[in-house]
Amino acid sequence: MEIHKEIDTRGLNCPLPILKAKKALAELDSGQLLKVVATDTGSLRDFQAFAKQTGNELVEQQTVGAEFIHILRRR
Repeated sequence: MEIHKEIDTRGLNCPLPILKAKKALAELDSGQLLKVVATDTGSLRDFQAFAKQTGNELVEQQTVGAEFIHILRRR
């Protein structure tokens, strides 16, 4: 999987990881992938809702230790 952009939102709480992801997705072309690394436990649910609302595809979510990794594909 080729990641086109990665953002680090560790230490930030809702809604900041979503807002930063929204800005980063706007800089990508359709079909490109964004990786977001977060520590906010609510981010799992938040990114699921964000993907549904915006039409961007939530390709993958992982929990690695205390970090949550979200992969989004820009629509």
